[in-house]
Amino acid sequence: MTASQLDSLLSNQGQLKKVLTYHVVDKRITPNELSKGSFTTVEGSKLTTSGSGTDFKVNGKAKIVCGNIKAANATIYVIDTVLRPPS
Repeated sequence: MTASQLDSLLSNQGQLKKVLTYHVVDKRITPNELSKGSFTTVEGSKLTTSGSGTDFKVNGKAKIVCGNIKAANATIYVIDTVLRPPS
């Protein structure tokens, strides 16, 4: 994401909310589900996961760089790209 895209996103609260909630799935995802996963996001769109071993991607482009991190109210998978919900 470029600096101008980020500035545009930060100035549009509705679009920012869509992007942020597109990164959240209201379901616990286990590592076994990542090889061919399809999940509905809180934003309402679908995202997919694919891969094997320790090499997984979200929507075919965002690499999961760290995953299955347990938090108090979630399991976290860190990705290397900002995902944009489908238009």
